[in-house]
Amino acid sequence: MKRTVAICDDGDMSRISARVAAISESATLAVTAKAQALKAAGRPVIGFGAGEPDFPTPDYIVDAAAAACREPRFHHYTPAGGLPELRAAVAAKTRRDSGLEVEATQVLITNGGKQAVYEAFAALLDPGDEVLVISPYWTTYPEAIKLAGGVPVEVSTDETSGYLTTVDRLDAARTDRTKVLLFVSPSNPTGAVYSRAQVGEIGRWAAEHGLWVVSDEIYEHLVYGDAEFASMPVEVPEMADRTIVINGVAKTFAMTGWRVGWMIGPADVVKAAQNMQSHATSNVCNVAQAAALAAVSGDLSAVADMRTAFDRRRRTTVRMLNEIPGVYCPEPKGAFYVYPSVKGVLGKEIRGRRPETSLDLAQVVLEESEVAVVPGEAFGTAGYFRLSYALGDEDLAEGVGRIGKLLAEAI
Repeated sequence: MKRTVAICDDGDMSRISARVAAISESATLAVTAKAQALKAAGRPVIGFGAGEPDFPTPDYIVDAAAAACREPRFHHYTPAGGLPELRAAVAAKTRRDSGLEVEATQVLITNGGKQAVYEAFAALLDPGDEVLVISPYWTTYPEAIKLAGGVPVEVSTDETSGYLTTVDRLDAARTDRTKVLLFVSPSNPTGAVYSRAQVGEIGRWAAEHGLWVVSDEIYEHLVYGDAEFASMPVEVPEMADRTIVINGVAKTFAMTGWRVGWMIGPADVVKAAQNMQSHATSNVCNVAQAAALAAVSGDLSAVADMRTAFDRRRRTTVRMLNEIPGVYCPEPKGAFYVYPSVKGVLGKEIRGRRPETSLDLAQVVLEESEVAVVPGEAFGTAGYFRLSYALGDEDLAEGVGRIGKLLAEAI
C-alpha cells in the first residue's frame, strides 16, 4: 500500500499548537544571525546585536573542562539538579558576591540562564497569573511567562528616568491577579542599575503585597562608576522566601556558549523545578558543569579585566552616540548595552528613504551602513536601538561612526 506524506506549508500555523505558535523568534539572535550571514558573504558588517563578551573563556576554565573530558564519571548521567560540588560552589559564590546565604539544596543548575528563567515562571505561575515586567525588557521574558501560562503586564519606563521604575508605577499596574514581579538590575537592554535604596523600597513594596520576585542577577559584576549591585533578598530579608534569583556564568566569565546557569530559591520551589528539568533535559552537560565549577570557585581577576574594557567602551559609545543629531543616549551604569533614543531621526529622509519606526531605521542602517543593531520594538519600546558594546574597540568606533555619518544625512 502506497503511503503519502503531507508536506507542511510554512504559512499553515494550524499544524502548530497555539501555545508554541504564539512564541516570537529571539530578535537579538535573529539580528546576530543576519549579521553573521552577511559577513560570511563577504560584507564588512559590524554587529552590535549579540549580548555576549567578545573575550575568550579564561584558560583555567578551559583547562578544567579538558580535564573533565577524561574523567569517566562525567561520561554518564549525573543528578538532574546539577553536580553536588557545583551546587555547593554556587551557594558559596553567592554568599561571597551578593551576601545572600543559601544552601546547596536551594540551587538548581540549568542549561543556561534561559532555562532558569522559564523554569522559575513554570514553577510559580498558574494560567492567568500576572507578572509585572518593567519595559524595556529582554526579549525572552514575556515569551517565557506566556509559555508558562502567565500574563506579562508591562510597566513602562523611558530615557527621562534612566529607564528606572518606581513603586508608584508598579502599584498602578498591580491587580488582584498579580503574582510575580520580574526585577532585573543591571538591566538588559538598557544597562540601568537600581540603587540599594531603590531595591529596598521595591522589595518592601513586594513584601507588603505578598508578591513573588524573580530577580535576574546575571550582570551582577558588570557595574561602573559609583553604581553598586544590590540583591533584593539581601536588602529585604523578608523577601528571601519569596524570591527566585537567576544567574549563570555566561556574562561574567565569557562563557555564553557553555550553557550553564542556575536558579536559587526556596527549597520547595527549586525541587519542583528540578522535577520538571528531570523530564525535560536531565543533567546539564557534565563537562560544562566542570568548567563552571572552576569559574565560580576561582578569583575574579579575569572579570575585573573585562569590566575595565567594557567601561572604556561604554564611555566611548555614549559619547559618540550623543554627538549624533536626533539621538539621545543616557549613560548606562551596568551590563554591556546602550539603549539610545532615535526618535529624533524618525520620519526624516535618509538617502531617499523615510523610516517611520526604529524597526525601519534599523533596516536602513543595516543596508546603507552595514551595521546591525536591534530595534526597540524587540524590547517592548519603539523608537530606540539596543547596541551591545561587547566588541573590539576598533569595530565599536567604526560601527558607531558609520551610524553617525548616515544619520547626519537625515533631513
